[in-house]
Amino acid sequence: MSIDFLITSLIVVVSPGTGVLFTLAAGLAHGARASVVAAFGCTLGIVPHMAAAILGLAALLHTSAVAFQTLKYLGVAYLLYMAWSALKQHGALSVNADTRPRSSIQVIVSAILVNVLNPKLSIFFFAFLPQFVSVDEPQALPRMLELSAVFMALTFVVFVGYGLFAAAIRSHVISRPRVLAWMRRTFAAAFAALGVKLALADR
Repeated sequence: MSIDFLITSLIVVVSPGTGVLFTLAAGLAHGARASVVAAFGCTLGIVPHMAAAILGLAALLHTSAVAFQTLKYLGVAYLLYMAWSALKQHGALSVNADTRPRSSIQVIVSAILVNVLNPKLSIFFFAFLPQFVSVDEPQALPRMLELSAVFMALTFVVFVGYGLFAAAIRSHVISRPRVLAWMRRTFAAAFAALGVKLALADR
């Protein structure tokens, strides 16, 4: 395992994106347990993209405008839905004093969809993983699977860190109505901005 791969992967994982935003929102909305569930869901959402990259299916998204645009606009629609949900008083990401585990399934499904419906991830891994596999590597597939596993482990650990931080300041947020309203609008605006960014993305 090269240090270059670990550093590059860490930079990619730490960089704010839809997964980080969702995990932070889950931590603020439902506490530490939900933030870990969200981190796990976001990590699972990476699996289809890595599988597509390893199997070469990402090339289809890169060459087929219809396939790329279809998945892209599904992703845009879902991000805009998340923006709307963040604004709702009792939405999936509403921040309140309720920390019961009943929301876990909803959180993990939403987390998976946040990443699954982003076609840019498939293309990213299609370009990213091969850079760290030698052209004369005799075990290319196991090597890519190993790299994928390490990337996912980093994703989970870093996202859990983000989520637990959000959960730690949760009590300060829910005890201040003005801060709560500001946070809700901030998350809604961020999800909407990411949706617009994805809508404008090219292959």
